Amino acid sequence: MKIDTLFRILGFVLVAAMAAIAFFTFRTENFYLSLGVEALTVFTVIYLLFFHRRIIKPLQIIGDGMDLLNEQDFSSRLRLVGQPETDRIIMIFNKMTDCLKNERLHVREQNHFLDLLINASPLGVLILDFDDRIFSVNRAAATLPGLGLSAEAIGRKLTEMDIPLMKELGNIEPYRSHTVRLSDASVYKCTHGKFIDRGFQRSFYLIELLTEEVFSAERKAYGQVIRMIAHEVNNTTAGITSTLGALEQMTVENDVQEALKVSIERCYRMNRFIANYADVVRIPEPQTRRMSLNGLVVSCKRFMENICRNRHIEIVMEPDEVSPVVEIDPVLFEQVMVNIIKNAAESIGTDGYIYIRTASSPVSLEIADTGKGISRETEGKLFSPFFSTKPNGQGLGLIFIREVLLKHGCTFSLHTSVDGLTRFRIFFQ
Repeated sequence: MKIDTLFRILGFVLVAAMAAIAFFTFRTENFYLSLGVEALTVFTVIYLLFFHRRIIKPLQIIGDGMDLLNEQDFSSRLRLVGQPETDRIIMIFNKMTDCLKNERLHVREQNHFLDLLINASPLGVLILDFDDRIFSVNRAAATLPGLGLSAEAIGRKLTEMDIPLMKELGNIEPYRSHTVRLSDASVYKCTHGKFIDRGFQRSFYLIELLTEEVFSAERKAYGQVIRMIAHEVNNTTAGITSTLGALEQMTVENDVQEALKVSIERCYRMNRFIANYADVVRIPEPQTRRMSLNGLVVSCKRFMENICRNRHIEIVMEPDEVSPVVEIDPVLFEQVMVNIIKNAAESIGTDGYIYIRTASSPVSLEIADTGKGISRETEGKLFSPFFSTKPNGQGLGLIFIREVLLKHGCTFSLHTSVDGLTRFRIFFQ
């Protein structure tokens, strides 16, 4: 029961009691008793008014203040009542609500600034909730190649999403950074951090795309190494072949001449071996023109059929009914397809299938094979310089493919699917 209600009930009881006493006094016709009752009644009324002003009203005002706090209404203020003690409490209350209002406004401004900063950041930012589900995604994360998170990602766990980068994020320990290479040759720097929200820890991830920076550094590094090696090898083999040629002309013994010829041919092979590395550095800029993708694929299929037939490998064409038209350099792109089909055939060994598919929406090319597949550990290393899964591989084929496709503005991926097929997908602009 509220204090003002209790006060009204008490006043009503006192007035009723005074009225009863006055009625009884009036019946007794005693003048002094009547005068005393009237004085007591006036005193009671004055006391009730004083009690209400000094006790009940301040308590009622304080109760109103508690209601404002309960409703989190920090914009309203309590009025002074003219009593020093009560006014002091009211002034402290009003000062407290001013502080709470300013603090709330400051927090809102900080949150708004933080939201603007996160959305404007070139880094992809993923924020998880208390159950490690995706709570929010900034604009950069939603548009990162290989990520492309949509509104459907909100509320899902990282491990529930069929996106390679999401699975890699789940493996990063808190407060650690990790460089992630994916099967599409993309390189990301991912950082796992935590922050405190309402007394509990929440996770967030920072994702930075480093593909172009890493590729540029790799080109500069292996280009310098290759040029230095090529210079030294060519100078050395030139002197050796010249000397061996002179000795071959001077000797008359057949066995010696044969040995010298083998050595000279070995020097030439060494030159060609180094030239293969140098060619990767000297890939020309594409001379593009509009072409039918189906026509280019059919031409390349015919070129590779004999090699595959010797291995009992069948090339199966699945072209789109309406041939996509692409802007490419036919010479460079044909060499890319030859390398991909050659790798697929070597992965199969003998007795298998290579499927070549084209699509117009989106414009894409897929080359799939029934080979032995690629492990998850190997996928991230495929497009690294000089990396090869072949015993005698130079690690140049995929680097050449990567550089040509990047020069054409294509996106691509290479991985083994759950159905056992290894797919090389190329998406055109």
